[in-house]
Amino acid sequence: MIDWLVEAFGFELRLKVEGEKGSIQHSELTYGSGVIMVATERLEPEGRFGVKMASPKTAGVNTQNMMIYVDDAESHCARARAAGATIVAEPAIHDYGADYWADKSYGALDPEGHMWWISERIRDPQ
Repeated sequence: MIDWLVEAFGFELRLKVEGEKGSIQHSELTYGSGVIMVATERLEPEGRFGVKMASPKTAGVNTQNMMIYVDDAESHCARARAAGATIVAEPAIHDYGADYWADKSYGALDPEGHMWWISERIRDPQ
């Protein structure tokens, strides 16, 4: 997934800690000033921090969404599609009125079933 996120979404790898048999114990990927962490699933009873960690693909359900801001949502969508992302919502403008913001956003699923919203700020009233 680390390589895919770099190729499809443009993240940069800052840190990768490998464990036994090529497992990923910890990683840090950056996009602008944002950081995400990616690791190998941990399905043993005690899990990590007392919590089992599974991808939506393994769990059969997605319980969260990630969102990042980009400079050009249309070209970012094309890049993600070319890398194999499942585009679930094509780029469209979401305008919340003159007192609020407007974004051009698209929705994508990565190969592990995580939901991503990629947005480009069109208008910011502040």
